[in-house]
Amino acid sequence: MKLTKEHIADTYRIIQDEITKGLETLDGQTKFQEELWDREGGGGGRTRIIQDGALIEKGGVNFSAVHGKLPETVKNAFGVDEEDFFATGVSIVIHPNNPWVPIIHMNIRYFELNDQIRWFGGGIDLTPHYVIEDDAKFFHQMMKNVCDKHAPSFYTEFKTWADNYFFIKHRQETRGIGGIFYDKLTPEKTGLTEQKLFDFSCDLGRAFLPTYTEIVRRNRDRKFNDREKQWQLLRRGRYVEFNLVYDSGTRFGLETNGRIESILMSLPAQANWVYDFKAEPGSAEEKTLLLLQKDINWAL
Repeated sequence: MKLTKEHIADTYRIIQDEITKGLETLDGQTKFQEELWDREGGGGGRTRIIQDGALIEKGGVNFSAVHGKLPETVKNAFGVDEEDFFATGVSIVIHPNNPWVPIIHMNIRYFELNDQIRWFGGGIDLTPHYVIEDDAKFFHQMMKNVCDKHAPSFYTEFKTWADNYFFIKHRQETRGIGGIFYDKLTPEKTGLTEQKLFDFSCDLGRAFLPTYTEIVRRNRDRKFNDREKQWQLLRRGRYVEFNLVYDSGTRFGLETNGRIESILMSLPAQANWVYDFKAEPGSAEEKTLLLLQKDINWAL
């Protein structure tokens, strides 16, 4: 039976439900607010935002399934002549209150123009305010476990892809400790059937909750001071810089007349920029900066 875009979208909706329910349990204090929206031109989605929780300062778990005409700029970027598109996915960003709990981002998505041009993309990456090496190793091992279930080459390939993608060129530093990132996966490129690529996409989406729950469990009760909070706000500023300057999902959403509030839900409620900040030698802040680089082998 042929995999349909309707089935893919329905499954992604279920994954959104699973994750929002799990994050509400993890936070323990507040609930998601949902807004249903329609896109001018075709389709719509469910934006779910959580704020001012015991754990989560601001977060979003969004689902969308949109269709319509591709703008010329996007057609040129994709190198295609077709213009009728369909895209669906789940996108997550969580900004925690505690500086010792990392920011996390996940996206799983499917895109098609016709029966021949159909692909999957996505990934999960972790952005600690303070890099805790044991947590980084655990996170990458969880990503490797998902990848290894489907193809032995996926983790190494997608980890390198994430290192290169989540790189703030003007700062010469990675956004965080990376993770895995992939785009435009097709049977022709991977040797896997479309169904198997979809299975990988779903397994990755369902790896989000147990992975983040364990990292939160390790760190949510750690005490923090004002210096550490100010460092968190500075690192959030770096996160904003990447999302507004380099993130392809942000650009695609804006260029296809997406819903602005949903697209920019990835931004934190508060962030700081300090002129010419220099970390104190030997400090935890300096250690983190030294670990924000490509090609670190975190997997156990």
